[in-house]
Amino acid sequence: MKKLILASVSALALLGVAACSESGTDKTTTQSTNPPANEQPMKPAAPSTSKPVEPAPATPPAAPSK
Repeated sequence: MKKLILASVSALALLGVAACSESGTDKTTTQSTNPPANEQPMKPAAPSTSKPVEPAPATPPAAPSK
């Protein structure tokens, strides 16, 4: 029982330290940036001129053996 109480107190203390840490000194942002103007967007791949592969012809089911 003592271990459970000690673990709970430790977890609360850790959360308290994390919540009270100084977060005002960080100058980074999570906003996305725009790509440079000299980069062109990707073009779609050219469609292939080869004929698509056709599936193999279906084989008739085997006759049931008697």
